[in-house]
Amino acid sequence: QVQLVESGGGLVQAGGSLRLSCAASGRIFSSYAIGWFRQAAGKEREFVSAISWNGGGTLYADSVKGRFTISRDNLKNTVYLQMNSLNSEDTAVYYCAATTVLAGTLYTGAYDYWGQGTQVTVSS
Repeated sequence: QVQLVESGGGLVQAGGSLRLSCAASGRIFSSYAIGWFRQAAGKEREFVSAISWNGGGTLYADSVKGRFTISRDNLKNTVYLQMNSLNSEDTAVYYCAATTVLAGTLYTGAYDYWGQGTQVTVSS
């Protein structure tokens, strides 16, 4: 089993930046691809980004391409999501999740383990 803990959320002005972290413990971290998802109030959870088990491959939702960057440090068992040029539509609870689909995937159902989420609020 893998335990995931997100951190780094908060309140930021439009145009600002935040870096989210997803720290993992439990089974071998490099056995999993990691994804970031978000859920805004009253909306369904949506895919944001994913990174393969070794960091060699990444996926992004069209809405965040060019603004968000995902990375991982397997020695620290941590995945990061650098978020730049934030706008009000990025306001949501952000979750990281682990999947054995080693290349990563945008399909929510493929993820077996989830963190508790961290709130990101962008003020305009």
